[in-house]
Amino acid sequence: MQELNFPQYPFRLKSSENKPLIFDEIRKKFVRLTPEEWVRQHTVAHILNVYHYPISLVNVEKELKLNQVSKRYDVVVFKPNGNIQLIVECKAPKIKINQKTFDQIARYNLALKSDYLMVTNGLNHYYCQMDYEAKKYIFLPDFPVYTP
Repeated sequence: MQELNFPQYPFRLKSSENKPLIFDEIRKKFVRLTPEEWVRQHTVAHILNVYHYPISLVNVEKELKLNQVSKRYDVVVFKPNGNIQLIVECKAPKIKINQKTFDQIARYNLALKSDYLMVTNGLNHYYCQMDYEAKKYIFLPDFPVYTP
């Protein structure tokens, strides 16, 4: 897999039926290793190891309903009170981050009401803080570290 703009993490990898798999610490199972999954697993490892969020507050690949349409978010980080701290949209490294990507995560956020958004393709990471009063997002250099 392609080297990403994250520290190196010790992932558990294996092959099944000639398909590469990676162990997902959140879902507690091996999942198919695609370029997007490679980015997602690095992002989760980064949230756990650099930002120090407890694993119990991190959720991966869950369904949400947007106007009666089922969608799946990549990563959500909760606050201890159950509100959402961060939504992450992961793309494969070859996918350029553009307005369409931000529109996608903004649509998800209409339902989820997160404080922060992160968009990454593993090479470029964008962090935003939501300003609901002004109805805009503010780009940040990074995401805040967990403080209980």
